[in-house]
Parts: sequence; structure tokens; C-alpha cells
Amino acid sequence: MLQIKNLTLTHKYDLRVILKDFHLVLNPGDKAVIIGEEGNGKSTLLKWIFQPELAGDYMEAEGERIVHGEKLGYLPQELPEEDREKTIYEFLCEEEMFWETDPRELADIASEMGLKADFFYRDQKMQTLSGGEKVKVQMAKLLVGKPSVFLLDEPSNDIDIETLEWMEKLIQGTRQAVLFISHDETLIENTANMVIHLEQIFRKTKSRYTVVHTGYRDYLESRNLNFENQRRKALNDRREEKKRQEKFNRIREKVQNDLNSVSRQDPHSGYLLKKKMRAVKSMERRFDREAEEMERLPEEEEAIFFRMKDVSFPSGKMLLEYKLDRLETPDGALLAKNLQLTVKGPEKICIIGKNGVGKTTFLRKIAEQLMDRKDIHAVYMPQNYEEMLELSITPAEYLSENGDKEEQTWIRTCLGALKYTAEEMDHAISELSGGQKAKILLLKMSLSGADVLILDEPTRNFSPLSNPVIREILAEYQGAVISISHDRKYIREVCETVYQMTENGLVRIR
Repeated sequence: MLQIKNLTLTHKYDLRVILKDFHLVLNPGDKAVIIGEEGNGKSTLLKWIFQPELAGDYMEAEGERIVHGEKLGYLPQELPEEDREKTIYEFLCEEEMFWETDPRELADIASEMGLKADFFYRDQKMQTLSGGEKVKVQMAKLLVGKPSVFLLDEPSNDIDIETLEWMEKLIQGTRQAVLFISHDETLIENTANMVIHLEQIFRKTKSRYTVVHTGYRDYLESRNLNFENQRRKALNDRREEKKRQEKFNRIREKVQNDLNSVSRQDPHSGYLLKKKMRAVKSMERRFDREAEEMERLPEEEEAIFFRMKDVSFPSGKMLLEYKLDRLETPDGALLAKNLQLTVKGPEKICIIGKNGVGKTTFLRKIAEQLMDRKDIHAVYMPQNYEEMLELSITPAEYLSENGDKEEQTWIRTCLGALKYTAEEMDHAISELSGGQKAKILLLKMSLSGADVLILDEPTRNFSPLSNPVIREILAEYQGAVISISHDRKYIREVCETVYQMTENGLVRIR
């Protein structure tokens, strides 16, 4: 059993309370998903549970962590810097159980992940792997170590659809407790039997959390129903209060007028009216108490607001005719051959395929070509945000073009619509969560007026609460979209054309 008592997390820089008096008990068989908007402390909580000092650089923590007898296995959201230069074999050898694991068991794990049997023994450096391959190697290390509690930060990031389905079966079937964060709503819906919802309400001035033992869909339906009932009762209470107040004002005005007009020669009537006024004041106090006891309007964390600029792309215009005989790694290894992609008009395309086949490398080449064109305005959102972001400056500085006061006001208004606090707008980008970094790139795209979006895993770091908004915006976007994704809802709701990338080229599957 893993237990957390009275945990409070406070940001060191702006002293904002991220989590207050948090309690959690995680038992074997619990499959608990942590949800919440970007920057609400999901990854920080997971880090603290695994190893409190991991969050110590930027977060003050008070609380009790009880993990006696439990072995925690942690998958970070990004591969740590110190592991990037290690070979796959060196990385796995750090797990003592790796030496005791039967090679056949390792081969089975590799096969289930869609990897070759010798993959775990290679001297290829971790930093050269695709995003999905990095996740697979880290998951293999966890499985070999046989933890009693899995702590998984975005285990669905960058892995192909086949591995996503394997991940679902793993979480569903394991007897161990699993505490995980994921952007993939399908994965959450298919696996979670417990929901932990972290919220920042009242413009991120107050933290709130909810822990329920139920599935994700049931939680959302119950939450929405409760909010609607609470809102309906609160509005009804306010209507009744308005009627009472209007009636009270009429009574008070009448008594006050009678009291003002009573003759000094009629002390008895004056006495009765003063007595009546005391009754009116008593009624006022009673109404005030009833007003305090009225049902409150529900305190709900607002969804992000985001909009792409209106653009138009001629439906008959040929955007891209791209051919590549060989796609290779920097050291000359063949990834795929005979790649051909044609995009015409405001088409929304998604490329799927197994990890390591070269999708990101291929998309980067397409981006380089399209961004050099003068007849279109193309922008690129890479899988690794650091390729485009300057981590040492603030979001407002990064988005600024001329630095004048009017522009700064507009930028800060836009960041506010994406749920940045005033303090977060002035944080260095390096201090922000993955989802907050993704929001900066999306906002940059929005402000640019681009008519072509090139997106590598666009939903990978957004919460399952933000992703429906992102999907709706991209589905309504009037320009062209060329993307890579393994997010099944994104593929279904946004993309008109889907290609599977194989070693022998692109195969249209929709």
C-alpha cells in the first residue's frame, strides 16, 4: 500500500499553492489516473511520490509519504539528461534484475513492444532513439525490475498504436498498483478505475483536488451532472433571494415612511412603528443568514480558450509533391525508402507508423521545404519543443515581435486565455510544464496567421480536459495540416487522410 498524508506543494518562486492537504491511499489493483490542466502539478506530484528531492528545485513540500515495503518504478515524462549519452545496454544494466532476467523473457518483452530480439543489447545511444523507442526502453527497464507500484508520467507519449494497445493491456492486467498521467483519453477510458483530479480555481488562486474510485467517463458524467444540479439550485436560490429582497425593501420603505410621518402628538403610534421597525431589522438579519446559506455556484476550472486566425487555402492548389528515395539516420542507416506524399488544398493529413521507422525525420524534412516557400506561410511544431523555444526567456518575451506596450498587453491577454497566471507569464520557459510549452507554440502559430501547420504529436502534452478543445480548433481550421500522431481521437476527429509509414513507403489507409 502506498499512502500520502497531508501533502502541500508550494511553488518556490511565486509562493502559489499547487496542492493543499492532499491524501491518497493506493492499493494493489488500483489503476489511478491523475488529470488536470497544464501546470496544475501532476508531474510534480508523481516526482515527489517517487523521490521527493526530484521536485525540490522549484517546489516546497510538506507532508508524509508512506511507502514501506513497496518498490516504486518511475517513468519520467522526458528521458533525464544524464541518461541520454548511455547506450541502450548500459541503461538497462543499471537495473540489477536485468542480469537475472532470462533472455527469453527479454525477447518476449521486446516482441510485445514491436522491437527486435537483440534491441536491448545494442550499443546505440539513448538520445538517438525515436521518442517512442525511448519510452519502450524505459518501460522495459521498469518491467525487468518488477516494481510493486508503477508511477508513469505520460507513458502513451510518442508510442505507436500497437504499443499503445499493449500498454492498455499491461495496465489492465497487472496486479500491481498503477498511478499514471496521460493525455490519451482512449487509454484513460480503457484502463483507469480511479481518478485523481487536480484543479486550480479562482484564476489559479485556490487549489482543489478530487479522488474518486470510478472510471473516467463515469467521473466526467457524474461531475457534469453534479455541477449542473448545483448550478440550477444556486440560480433558483438567487431568484428566490431576489424576490425576498424586493418584498423586504417594500416593507422597510413603508415602515420608514410611516415612522417619518407619524405625529409627535401620537406617541403610541410612534412606539408601535418603532417596534415594527425592530421586527423589520430582525427579518433583515434572518434574510442575510439565509443568503449566506444559499447554494453556491459551482467552482469549476475553466477550459482553455484558443483560436486560430481565419485563413483560407485554395482547394485546388497543390501544396506538396514530395518524393524521397531513401530516408536515413544521421549515420547513414536506412529507415525507409520510396516515400511519396502529395497534399492538395486544405487537406488534413496524419502519418502513423511503428516507432523508429523515421516519421519525425520525414516530417522535419517536409517542414524545412515548406517553411522556405514564399507562396505559403507554414509553421512547424516539433515533437521536442526545445528545437523551437528559447528556454531562458519568458513566454511573453518569446511571443513578442516588437515589444511595444499594446503588443505586450495583447500577448498577456492571450496567455491568460490559455490559463497562464501573471506570475507564470514571467517565468523562464524552462520552468514550465510540457503542456505549458506546447501552449506557447500553439499560440505562436495562432498569432502568425499561418495557412499550413506541420505538427509532430500535437496533443502529446495536453491534458485530457484540454485536448477536446485542441481537436475542435484544428478540425475547424481552414488551412492545411500535415501531422504525426498516435492519438486515436485526434486521428478520428481531425484528420481526413491517414497514411501508414513503413520501411517501404507510405500506404494510404483512409
